[in-house]
Amino acid sequence: MRALARLEATNMHKATEFRLEAHPLLPEPLERLEELANDLFYSWDHGVRSLFVRIDLPLWQKVEHNPKLFLRRVAQDRLDEASEDRAFLAEYRRVLSSYDAYLEAGPGPEVTEKLDPEQALVAYFCAEFGFHESFPIYSGGLGILAGDHCKAASDLALPFVAVGLLYRQGYFIQSIDAHGQQIARYQSHSSDELPISPVEIDGKWLKVSVPFPGRDVVARVWEARVGHIRLYLLDSNTEENGPEDRDLTLQLYGGDESTRISQEMLLGIGGTRVVEALNLKPTVWHINEGHAAFQILERCRHTMVSGLSFEAALEAVAGATLFTTHTPVPAGHDIFPRSLVHHALGRYIEESALDFDQVFALGSKDGGDSFNMTSLGLRGSRFHNGVSRIHGGVASLMEGDIWPQVPSAENPIGYITNGVHVPTFLAPEWSSLFDIQAPTWKSELRNPEFWKFIDQIPDYHYWSVHKALKQQMGEYIVQRLKRQHKRNGTGHSVTDRMTRQLVSSEKDTLVIGFARRFATYKRATLIFSDLERLESILTDPDRPVVLVFAGKAHPKDKPGQQLIKVIHDLSMHPSLMGHLILLEDYDQAMARRLLSGVDVWLNTPEYPKEASGTSGEKAALNGALNLSVLDGWWGEGYDGKNGWGIPPRDTELDPEFRNEEEARDLIDLLEFEVVPLYYERASQGFSKGWVQRSKASMKSITPRFNARRMVMDYVNNYYQPASTQGALLMADNGEVAKELADWKARVRHAWPGVQLNVVGCVEAACPHDGGVELRVEARLNGLSAEDVRVECLVSPECTGTHNSPGPDSFLLDKESEAEGRTVFSTRVHPPYPGLQTLRLRMYPYHESLTHPLEMGAMLWV
Repeated sequence: MRALARLEATNMHKATEFRLEAHPLLPEPLERLEELANDLFYSWDHGVRSLFVRIDLPLWQKVEHNPKLFLRRVAQDRLDEASEDRAFLAEYRRVLSSYDAYLEAGPGPEVTEKLDPEQALVAYFCAEFGFHESFPIYSGGLGILAGDHCKAASDLALPFVAVGLLYRQGYFIQSIDAHGQQIARYQSHSSDELPISPVEIDGKWLKVSVPFPGRDVVARVWEARVGHIRLYLLDSNTEENGPEDRDLTLQLYGGDESTRISQEMLLGIGGTRVVEALNLKPTVWHINEGHAAFQILERCRHTMVSGLSFEAALEAVAGATLFTTHTPVPAGHDIFPRSLVHHALGRYIEESALDFDQVFALGSKDGGDSFNMTSLGLRGSRFHNGVSRIHGGVASLMEGDIWPQVPSAENPIGYITNGVHVPTFLAPEWSSLFDIQAPTWKSELRNPEFWKFIDQIPDYHYWSVHKALKQQMGEYIVQRLKRQHKRNGTGHSVTDRMTRQLVSSEKDTLVIGFARRFATYKRATLIFSDLERLESILTDPDRPVVLVFAGKAHPKDKPGQQLIKVIHDLSMHPSLMGHLILLEDYDQAMARRLLSGVDVWLNTPEYPKEASGTSGEKAALNGALNLSVLDGWWGEGYDGKNGWGIPPRDTELDPEFRNEEEARDLIDLLEFEVVPLYYERASQGFSKGWVQRSKASMKSITPRFNARRMVMDYVNNYYQPASTQGALLMADNGEVAKELADWKARVRHAWPGVQLNVVGCVEAACPHDGGVELRVEARLNGLSAEDVRVECLVSPECTGTHNSPGPDSFLLDKESEAEGRTVFSTRVHPPYPGLQTLRLRMYPYHESLTHPLEMGAMLWV
C-alpha cells in the first residue's frame, strides 16, 4: 500500500507502545481534494463535503467532518477506488467546476460602486471565528457571526482580510454526567489537522513580536483560505517564548484577567503588526467587539511616526474605524483594573512614546479607576453599531458616558441587525427544492419580493421536505443519546423511553428546540415555571410535545451550569421522560441538525439582554417557527403571521413578577395556539395552517436576515463612509487630522465656559401659515460662531394623522456679534398642526467631523 507513516511513542503500563498513522497518497485524478480540504469554502458548500462522504462515510463521521484529517486517515484503497469510479469522478469534476467558477467571479456592481477593489481593503478583527465544527476556534454566537460575516464577504468578493488568534485547544468539549453535572474537557488540535498553512515571506515563516513586561512575546502567523478572502491567525506556541507565553493561545476564554489582557494585546497589537508586515493597506478597520481594541494604540503609534501628535493620530485612526458591540450584558465587556493595565501595557506604551494617562483615559469608564475595552473601542473609532434595532438603542444608553451631554437616542451608535449565512445553514434538501422552484434564488437573497415564490410550492411537497429533515434529526438525537447514556451507564430502557416520541412511526410529534449558551439571562428554565401545567401539555397522548435542549455554560459560570442540572434532572423524571431531552456538546454539526429539523425554535431571553441572536434566523430559513420574547432580531422580524411573539414586560417591574407574567404568556401560547395549530390535521396528514405559517416565516425572514444583506449594510452604511473619511483625514500627511485635533482641543478648553440664553419671549401662538421668531444669545468663551451650531427642534404634542413623529430641525444663523456675545436667530414656520414643542440647543461643529455630535458636548436653553 502506498502511504506515508508517522510514529508516536507512548509509555503505558510500563511498556512502550508505538502509534502508527499511515498517510495515503492522493491518486493523480483526485489530487485537488487536498486543495478543497484546505479552503474553508467546504464549510458552506455541501457539494465539497459530499465528496468525502462518498469516499468513506464512517470515517467522515469519526473525524468529525474534518476534510484535512480525513485525507490523512482514509484507506488508500478507498481513494484508489474513487479515482476509478466514473460516477464519483463526474461529481468530483462538477464540484471543482463550481469551485473554480466561484473563485473566478469578481465583485458585483453593488460592491464596486462603493469600494474600489484596487484601492479599498477592510481589515476585520475578532477574537473568535466559527466557520465549521472541524475548525474549533470559536465558542458561540460571536464566533459564528464572525464566520458568517467572512463567508458573506467572500461571496461578495469584497476586498477583505480577517485577523484572529489560533487556539490549540479552542473552547471546551462538554459532557454531561449521570448527575447532570457539566464536565469540561479540552483537546489539543495539531496544526496539520486544520485548514491552515504557515505565512512565509522570503522563504521564512512570518513572525511578529509584541512588547510585554520584561520580554517580547513572539507569534507566528498562519493563513486560512476562505474562498475569496484570507484569515490570518496568530499563534504564540513558538520556541522563542517561555511556557507561559506559549500558552497564551492555548484556550479561548480561558485563564484569568492577566491571560485575557495578554491575549488582547496579542490580537490587537500583534494583529496590526501582521497586517503591516504583509504590506496590506486597509482603508477600513472593523473591530468586532472589544477584544481587539488595542489595535487602536498600535495604529496611533504607527501614524505618529509620520510626525502627527497623538491627538491627531487618534483622529486619523478613528475616522477609518468601525467598532461593533455585541452585548448589552455588563459581564460581556472586558474591564481591567488600572494596575493591571499599567503593568501589561507599561513597556509597550513607553517604547511607543505614548502617555499612559492619555491611553488610560481612552478606556476609562465614568472617570473611574478601571479600563473598559468597549470604551477604548468607542473612543478610538468614529463609526459604531449595535447588532439589532433594540440593541442599538440599548448600547446608546449603556455607553452614553462617551457623549455625556448628548441624548442617548442621538449619539453616534447606530445598528445593523445580524444575519446568517444561508448556504451554511440552509439544509441541502431545501436548497435542492429552491433550485427547482426558483433557480436564481441564490442571487436574490436581498429581494423580499422574490421570495414570494415559496407560496407556489405545493403544501404536501413543502411538508415532505420538512418531515424528511425532522426524521434525520430524530435519528441523530437517538444516536447522540445512546452514546451519552452508554458512557454514563444509563440503561437501554431509559434511552428507549426518552426517544420513543421521536422514533414513533404512528405520530408526527411536535418538537420544540432550545439550543444556545446557558447564561442566566437567557432563562432556559422559564418554560418550567408552571411545571404541572407544562407537563399536561407535553404528555397529552393525542397531542404530545417534545422539548430538546442543548448548550454549554462557561466553565466558571456556576449558575449557568446549575440550569443544565435542573433540565437534566427534569428530563430523567418518569412523568417527563420522552418529552424532555438534553443533549451534550452543542456545536455547529448539532446546530445544523436541530435547526433544520425542529418545528418550533424557542427563545426566552430577559429583555433587553439579547443583543440580536441568530439561531432563530437559521431555524426560520428551514421553515421552523419562532416562539420568542420580542427582543433582539425577533423584535424586527415578527410580523404576527410568521411565528409567535412574547411581549416583554416593563423592565422597571420586579424581575420575579416579569418572569411569572412572561412565562404565563409562553404557556398560554403553547396550549392555546402552537399545539392546536400543529395538530389541526385533515385527511392530508398535516396542518395546512401550520404550513402556511411556516411558509410565512421562511419567505419573510430569509431575505431580511441573511449575512449577504448584513454585509452589504456594512458596506453601504460604514465601510464606504469610513474609507472616505479615513482618506480625508490623512490627506496631505494628515493635515485635516491635525486641524481637527487642534480644533477639538480648543473646544474642550472653552466649552465649560460657554452659555446660551433666549433673547426676549417666544410667541405662544401663530397662524398656520405664519411663523415665530427665535433669537438666542451665546457667550462662546473664545469660540467663534463658525465653531458651533444653534438648532431648534420642533416636535408635535400629538401626532394625530400626521405621518412624521418629529422632531424637525431648524438651524439658527448668526445675526450679530459684539462684546463677547453672539446672537443667533431664525424664523420657524410650524411644521405640525396644533400644539408643538420647541427646544433650543447648541453644540460644537466642524465640517471634518465624522458625526455632528461626536464630541458629546451640547447645551440646551
